[in-house]
Amino acid sequence: MTEEQGDPRHLETLDRDLARFSNLEMATSYVSRPMVGLGISFVFVLLAGIAAMLFFGQETNPAIVVVAACLGAYMALNIGANDVANNMGPAVGANALSMGGAIAIAVVFESAGALIAGGDVVSTIAKGIIAPESMGTATVFIWAMMSALLSAALWVNLATWIGAPVSTTHSVVGGVMGAGIAAAGFGAVSWATMGAIAASWVISPLLGGVVAALFLWLIKSRIIYRENKIAAARRWVPVLVGIMAGTFSTYLALKGLKKIIKIDLSSALMIGVAVGLLVWVVMIPMIRKQSEGLENRNKSLKILFGVPLVVSAALLSFAHGANDVANAVGPLAAIVQASQSGDFTHSVAIPFWVMVIGAFGISFGLFLFGPKLIRMVGGQITKLNPMRAYCVALSAAITVIVASWLGLPVSSTHIAVGGVFGVGFFREWDAERRIRKARLQMPNRPTYAPEERLRRKLVRRSHFLTIIAAWLITVPAAAILSAVIFFLINAAIN
Repeated sequence: MTEEQGDPRHLETLDRDLARFSNLEMATSYVSRPMVGLGISFVFVLLAGIAAMLFFGQETNPAIVVVAACLGAYMALNIGANDVANNMGPAVGANALSMGGAIAIAVVFESAGALIAGGDVVSTIAKGIIAPESMGTATVFIWAMMSALLSAALWVNLATWIGAPVSTTHSVVGGVMGAGIAAAGFGAVSWATMGAIAASWVISPLLGGVVAALFLWLIKSRIIYRENKIAAARRWVPVLVGIMAGTFSTYLALKGLKKIIKIDLSSALMIGVAVGLLVWVVMIPMIRKQSEGLENRNKSLKILFGVPLVVSAALLSFAHGANDVANAVGPLAAIVQASQSGDFTHSVAIPFWVMVIGAFGISFGLFLFGPKLIRMVGGQITKLNPMRAYCVALSAAITVIVASWLGLPVSSTHIAVGGVFGVGFFREWDAERRIRKARLQMPNRPTYAPEERLRRKLVRRSHFLTIIAAWLITVPAAAILSAVIFFLINAAIN
């Protein structure tokens, strides 16, 4: 060792250099992480195009199908990045699931829902918004569907980038409507269908919020505000889990098993009731055992709601996959059929490979880009614990399941975020009610100033107003963008 190398000042310099190198390595890793996601997304989009080429290599319009498959894959990635946050956000925000666990569960159940039960709503998206016969030719119809896909994907991509949980359903419906108007005028749009869908957009968040608030009221009144909380939880938690199991079983009987056996509504309801009762009976000893030794306080209740919350999140992911896969593959399926046979006026047959692109695209988008909005929905609107998050997830699952069964392309974003708002506003109302009650018992109790009362609101008003504004602008923005893209395509080919 030389004298210079043994000098302490040299060692200090070496430590500083190593520290700089370590910081540079961490910074490079941080910067490159988005690039890795973009690279994997690009590969997936290319693979979707290759799959389309393999299936339609001998068709008359293979290039069109390949481009459409790439656009459908791009849209599916954006759905996974933006929409799935609404399913897993409450569970992650309540610390019932880690981010990695939430992503793993969502990937499995989103894909299962899309592949098993994702067919009905696709027909509504592809054919219900515009009248295909008004397009005149198959070529015009294909350009309109491509414009709708691209505009919806671009809008959702932009919203995800700025951190806004917009509705992918709104985006694709607005895109289809805008392209239809650009291609054939306002008469091409089925305004009755649009009216029904618009009504469901208003009803779904309200219904999601009301149902979530009712479940929270049930939990508070029957469990949290009871003198013996653990004894009350032993009685009511199995009931809540039974409701969840019965709802899921009814839905699966109606949609998931239809390819094997036809089951009518009354039979499906009977199956749901039977499964719900069975799960209720099974959960009674399980909850009793799990609650042994727990202290009689609210913190202990969080443990009892952990597993039901995880299961309800999985249920919601299944329902979301069934309902929202239509946003990616509905227009794609219509393009495939029009390119293959020239028929664009009859019902759409959904090729299995098209459904696979939608299912896997949603999963990849969630895995690569979903955590940002998961954190926003789970922790930045209102504070969630396992009980509140369970109410949100169960409410959203029930609402999405009913909507998908009816074939309505409602927005899962509106339903889930509406449930979060419902829980938050119910907490505000309940807190005010308890303050008023305490003031009656203690008239001399000090009151808060108006500024302090506003600060203590349990729902962040800035997020509430921002999200409502994003919901309002999505349909016209997607429609205008789609119309512009259609005119550009039309100008380029003519």
